Amino acid sequence: MHRSPRRCRLSHALEQIPPDRALPGQALPDRAGAARRGGPARALLPLGLLAPSLVFLALFTYWPVAEVLWDAAHAVTRRGSRFVGLENVSALLADDAFRRALLNNGLYAAGTVVPSLVLALGIALALDGAGPVKALLRAVFFLPVLIPLVAAAALFLFLFLPGIGLIDYHLAKLGLPGANWLGDPDLALGAITVLTVWKNAGYYMLFFLAGLQAIPGETREAALLDGAGPLQRLRHVTLPALRPTFAFVGVIALLNAVTQVDHVVVLTRGGPSDATKLLLFYIYEQAVERYDAGRAAAATVVTLGLLSALTAVSLRRAECSSEDPR
Repeated sequence: MHRSPRRCRLSHALEQIPPDRALPGQALPDRAGAARRGGPARALLPLGLLAPSLVFLALFTYWPVAEVLWDAAHAVTRRGSRFVGLENVSALLADDAFRRALLNNGLYAAGTVVPSLVLALGIALALDGAGPVKALLRAVFFLPVLIPLVAAAALFLFLFLPGIGLIDYHLAKLGLPGANWLGDPDLALGAITVLTVWKNAGYYMLFFLAGLQAIPGETREAALLDGAGPLQRLRHVTLPALRPTFAFVGVIALLNAVTQVDHVVVLTRGGPSDATKLLLFYIYEQAVERYDAGRAAAATVVTLGLLSALTAVSLRRAECSSEDPR
């Protein structure tokens, strides 16, 4: 049968009505009933899709956390374990080696986080923009990030060798005396700090480059039209726009200062005289060399607590500074 154009237009309009909308007098489709009619298999489908991820999280994240908390409250021996409460934490805080490791880690974090961020920001400012030369230099500065930390420590070992290392060799060329960079308690922590700054600055540079590219071009042009110089633009335009980037990169740098220990194992093994013993190396020493799982777990809990508190304070200050531009 031939359909009139008016009826065709009416049928087309009815087809365009969304399924969750109904005409007056027309009932909405029972979607809940349709889901129920799908049976329990359809209801369990999302859980089944999430099951592999949940299993891996339980095995490799939540179970280790629970085990560390259990060991921190127990004295673990070969015969078994017994509940001791906070005795491991008390013994830990009374340990001079732990307090020295905590102090070393604080100095190490201060000596790596601030110089790394300043150096990364300077490189990002210098290499911001397009061009083949800048792209090549960005790749060169990022190259240390690709080198494993153990390999980087072995490389710096040839630099720091007393008498025959590259640093002492070039100092002798200039008529200057060398030093025992890794054997002097006053210099060893500074030596591994230099390695860490060299290793991580290129990584942080990427975040600052991304932050610089997110600054609107109109803001920069307005500052130029107002006659702002380079330092004024840096202070009043660039640095305020990079506050979220500073907060994010600062937390990452703080985490790296606590969790990176491979170079300490290769270069100094915590010496000389515990001058480079960091918190993670102290935990390794207690767990692997002294078989004191309880004290190692207590040190892990205390370290994570301090790190979480510092991270929360850093993020809170960044949030407050972003809310108050003054």
